[in-house]
Amino acid sequence: MPGPSRGEVWIVDLGLAAKVRPCLVLSVSAELQDRALVTVVAHTTSARGSRFEVAVSARFLKPGVFDAQNLVTIPQPKLIRKLGKLSAEQLLLVEDAVRRWLGL
Repeated sequence: MPGPSRGEVWIVDLGLAAKVRPCLVLSVSAELQDRALVTVVAHTTSARGSRFEVAVSARFLKPGVFDAQNLVTIPQPKLIRKLGKLSAEQLLLVEDAVRRWLGL
């Protein structure tokens, strides 16, 4: 099975407290010599109106936001199922929020 690609949205097991939820893959694909890790941005249906939240509309997502404050690096096996892929424009909106959050 090929690994996840940047811009894809996957169902991810984030552990007991964080639940299983959709997440956007932000990291580039790992190569054989790399660790099998993936950095994702979690999607939530509980928006708070934060400047770090990005609402995107996609047929495979419930209404909600990607929370740029919720960046997680996880082992690749935690990715359960691919839901779809964001457009380049949607990915750019999330990237901008992540840059704001990290001060980049």
